Amino acid sequence: MRVVVIGGGVAGSASAIALTRVGFEVTVYEAYGDPAGPVGSYVSLAVNGLRALAALGCLEQVQEAGFPVARQLMWSGRGKLLGDVARGRNPEDTLHSVTLMRADLVTALRAEAWRSGARIVTGQRLAGSREPVTDGADLIVGADGIWSATRRELDPHAPQPVYAKLYYISGTSDGTRIRTEISRQGFNWIFAKRGVFIYLPAPDGSIWWTAQIASPQPPPDPAAVSLTDLAELFRTEPQAEAVLRAATGVRAANTGYVLAPVSRRYHGTTVLIGDAAHPVGAGQGASMAMEDAVVLARELAAADSVPAGLAAFDRQRHPRSGKLAKTETANRDAKTAGPVATRMREMIMPHVFNRFYEKATSWLYEYDPGSLPARQPR
Repeated sequence: MRVVVIGGGVAGSASAIALTRVGFEVTVYEAYGDPAGPVGSYVSLAVNGLRALAALGCLEQVQEAGFPVARQLMWSGRGKLLGDVARGRNPEDTLHSVTLMRADLVTALRAEAWRSGARIVTGQRLAGSREPVTDGADLIVGADGIWSATRRELDPHAPQPVYAKLYYISGTSDGTRIRTEISRQGFNWIFAKRGVFIYLPAPDGSIWWTAQIASPQPPPDPAAVSLTDLAELFRTEPQAEAVLRAATGVRAANTGYVLAPVSRRYHGTTVLIGDAAHPVGAGQGASMAMEDAVVLARELAAADSVPAGLAAFDRQRHPRSGKLAKTETANRDAKTAGPVATRMREMIMPHVFNRFYEKATSWLYEYDPGSLPARQPR
């Protein structure tokens, strides 16, 4: 069984591991010379993503590349604690959410793909499945992200990304330079006047942060927004402003996009996974992509044919990705709430958030994609 994977990021590398493990001959084509790259923001992996990593055989490597985050703290802009819950897990789960730089996650996955026997070709962009290198492939996996050429090829009328009325700037700060009182533990989420500000202390004393700025129109170039400009945008939120005043640099700046539900996610022997199929957000992009990889390989290994395996894969993944997309819509609305909604949130959240959060998210964090079957003779 010959497989071509288009895209060598998180979804592409994870699928290469899984498909190779069940006996497929896999080649990954990645447009960039280094799909990890030295630049990029951090990603947080909830326990459902960590279970997928365990199935892929590289959980320990990823845990070593990042650090565990046990709690998530929700704050009002004025510094009032609105909630304190387990981060990315149910409280009794022995696994803890892991945060690491995206580049380190891709590096770990790509290394495991090599060890598993996949072939990875970098510096070669494929504009969909109608390429000479895909001739004779038994399966084509479109793992080419939110601007997926494979998605457009499967359905010329497929939805296109649209501006989410948010743009994102991420960076690091020197924690020793912060004199204002801030939370020094956990994953801190501040509901700010101009969006959301997220920060978490790293073990080396630095602070990793992301400003998610609500704006009807995106700036011409998010990277041109200076640190001084950011501090001014968050001047009414003392914790956020203090972190930004101690910033040592910006790691990533980009425009946020959303995608309407994709109705055709597979056809024949071509399938979409990861952000190409469901860029659901809610901090679950990487975890969902790795879940996809495990389920795809398992269903293909059990099926009589590739089309039957893809149909079984989609039946499993479609309801989960759709439910998560609705969660992300609610999250996005909370980030762009007006002053009246903000005041209502400050009054209500301290009384209800801790009480209902665990029940509301159990479907997400308790999910286990299962293990991969032993390599099958082909």
